[in-house]
Amino acid sequence: MPFVSNGATSASPSDADLGDLPSWKLEDLYPARDSAEFVNDLARSMEMALAFEAKWKGRLSDAAARTGAEGLGAAIAEYEALDDLVGRIGSFAGLTYYSDTASPANGKFFGDVQAKLTDLSAHLLFFPLELNRIEDAVLEACLKADEAAAHYAPWLLDLRKDKPFQLDDRLEQLFLEKSMTSASAFNRLFDETMADLRFEIDGETLPLERTLNLLQEPEEGKRRKAAEALSKTFGENLRVFTLITNTLAKDKEIGDRWRGFEDIADSRHLANRVEREVVDALAAAVREAYPRLSHRYYAMKAKWLGMEQMNFWDRNAPLPESPTALIPWNEAKDTVLSAYGRFAPEMAAIAGRFFEEGWIDAPARPGKAPGAFAHPTVPSAHPYVLVNYLGKPRDVMTLAHELGHGVHQVLAGEQGALMCQTPLTLAETASVFGEMLTFRALLERTTDRRERKAMLAQKVEDMINTVVRQIAFYDFERKVHTARREGELTAEQIGELWLSVQSESLGPAIRISEGYETWWTYIPHFIHSPFYVYAYAFGDCLVNSLYAVYQNAESGFQQKYFELLKAGGTKHHSELLAPFGLDATDPAFWSKGLSMIEGLIDELEQA
Repeated sequence: MPFVSNGATSASPSDADLGDLPSWKLEDLYPARDSAEFVNDLARSMEMALAFEAKWKGRLSDAAARTGAEGLGAAIAEYEALDDLVGRIGSFAGLTYYSDTASPANGKFFGDVQAKLTDLSAHLLFFPLELNRIEDAVLEACLKADEAAAHYAPWLLDLRKDKPFQLDDRLEQLFLEKSMTSASAFNRLFDETMADLRFEIDGETLPLERTLNLLQEPEEGKRRKAAEALSKTFGENLRVFTLITNTLAKDKEIGDRWRGFEDIADSRHLANRVEREVVDALAAAVREAYPRLSHRYYAMKAKWLGMEQMNFWDRNAPLPESPTALIPWNEAKDTVLSAYGRFAPEMAAIAGRFFEEGWIDAPARPGKAPGAFAHPTVPSAHPYVLVNYLGKPRDVMTLAHELGHGVHQVLAGEQGALMCQTPLTLAETASVFGEMLTFRALLERTTDRRERKAMLAQKVEDMINTVVRQIAFYDFERKVHTARREGELTAEQIGELWLSVQSESLGPAIRISEGYETWWTYIPHFIHSPFYVYAYAFGDCLVNSLYAVYQNAESGFQQKYFELLKAGGTKHHSELLAPFGLDATDPAFWSKGLSMIEGLIDELEQA
């Protein structure tokens, strides 16, 4: 579908410029929201949940002593089938909503389905809680005696890591049901507010993605006007974003306190199955590298642009050497699939299905969710990718990134609904690796010295955005959530915390002027997934080390890499990295990953 705006600009490419941009086929999940298939599955899922509760609640300890149809393995298999069905329903509602968050009908549909699935989940809540009350010795004996239960051993053992933080059944049910009117409600408020925001530039009104895209324009005046428009609209909506941030931070603090988490990010570390010490080591290594990475690079870039100091809106400005032609969709597709295919034909074949079978939504249209994501849906279906494609080189890298997620999700789907989800720290591995493959392939075929310099610069900037910027985001979240425990924060206080981490991470070559203090408002990860952001830095540093192993490997790397992706959530990061000789608990691991970025900056300095 074409993007509808009040006028054409060079930053608003038409379909003719970009080619035929695909929209996803959600019919693979359900024909329509009012189809018999969807309506029947929604009703059937509640019937199945009630029957499951009646059959198994209060009986799991006895089931652990049995095998066959009355055994624990049979109960888990039944739970997994129901989880897959519920996931399909929820995915369809979510993807329909994200296709156009400005549509009242989509909002109502999403909200109604969420409410029904929350009611349904209340009848399944007993299952993981009761499983964790089974004595260790009883469960161990069950896994030896019951082959069906043994299949789920990784999931069961992983589930027990949550045991110290579980509440009693009634409290867990209250937390679940109240989430609809607390965190979920404020997440939806954020999404719909962002979808409605408009930014006026030279008489033209643009949505968020189009306006952010102008920050990559060669002309400084366009970048400045875009920044001013962003600051103005963010500022006009500060009250609602401040309320959302305060409410969600307090909501998280209440949950953490009741569950007994010590540190404000411990619940995220637990969900990621990564130790706090590992994340602390990563964050400390990146902070220590700020002067060698972002400070140094931005000082170089300022000179290239003929400036003593860049304004904050110049941070992602293209170099004079950068190609200005838009990249059509088919060229982006061929670039990514070719790079994937050189690494492994199987990888390109899986990624190719996203294009061939309608698994991608690419146009940047009003109301569509901003940014990009890969949604795994459920193993009985397939993932979907959302991008807002505008023909910039970074859009090609974003496509490579999200398709990496998609390939990972397809391969991990073999583990089934309960064990396919990869912890976030490793979920970024395939996406960042896909980006790296695409970048290296493009760099190898570039012979023009100036164009090569521009490509290297863009890759360094992307790495800085992935590592330095995300750790700065993590520090900002830590400061906000810590300060919120002392009382409600004003917009000015949040802005001051934002500027403190931005100034530290960007360095003296970036001039942070009035207006930038509001730019924390549009980052969705702060709202949807508190403390998620360090996973990007984790993934980038991990992939840098992994890619170095690939470059030096004589053979067999691809097979080990696919085994890593296929494992899903069945193994800890230490087990998955061991075949490559990598250890994330070793402080030198992070230094090795950061040194690759530093090496690219060295190369740029000589260019």
